[in-house]
Amino acid sequence: MPPELARRESRLVKLAEARAALEADAAARAKKDAEKKTREKGDDDEVVAKKGEDAATNAVVAPKAQRNFTDPDARIMKTADGSFHYAYNAQAIVDQDHQVIVATTLTNIAVDVEQVVPLMKKLHDTVGVLPRQVLADAGYCSATNLDYAKALHTDTGGATEFFIATGRVKHGERVPEVPRGRIPGNATLRERMARKLKTKRGRTVYARRKAIVEPVFGQIHTRQGKFVLLRGLDQAAHEWDLLAACHNLMKLHSMQTRALLAANTPLTPRLGT
Repeated sequence: MPPELARRESRLVKLAEARAALEADAAARAKKDAEKKTREKGDDDEVVAKKGEDAATNAVVAPKAQRNFTDPDARIMKTADGSFHYAYNAQAIVDQDHQVIVATTLTNIAVDVEQVVPLMKKLHDTVGVLPRQVLADAGYCSATNLDYAKALHTDTGGATEFFIATGRVKHGERVPEVPRGRIPGNATLRERMARKLKTKRGRTVYARRKAIVEPVFGQIHTRQGKFVLLRGLDQAAHEWDLLAACHNLMKLHSMQTRALLAANTPLTPRLGT
């Protein structure tokens, strides 16, 4: 087969594979959305499954859907500079005292709202405890996460408290600039969270978020780069864990050095052979 014909055939095969992958993604999303909506209506499992299968069968690929041939797991996401790139979404929970990363995850889902529950579960599995306070920006605010925050606060006897920015106040919501008096009994969870963040305590607590988590990502970008080198979701996730571990090792080394200097312990250089 002539080289040009072989290259053309190879491109056609890749295009067919990309089309099949896009159709599979569209079917999976349609099935998930249909099952969620049906389950919320209170239908039984059989109806939920039937609705999901019907939605998957009738799913249509979006006209502007794209597929990355180099890394099919990556997805187009909007970056900090406003541009769009194929990327992964790296998440981390950071402790406030030492800026040590205590839980990580990496996904190809652009939005952050789906990461709160998995990250909290991973944190508990890793360290065996839950934090006293959880600070998150508006990208993590959703009805599901507010329900989870309330349930966890109740289950822990008030030991774990969430401070999630709610973003702009929607039409019809009642959030006073300076909350006073009792919270209205019919206030929604979003209104209650927005109200809490406008109190003096809420503003003070939430103001610490930028000083806790933002510097960690900045330090990783400066020291280790802002790109993962491995392709594929699983490998990229492992690389992100490695980057987080390297960040923690540097933090622990700095803490140990400061502790030795504070104790006035001499640092004796040694040569290994």
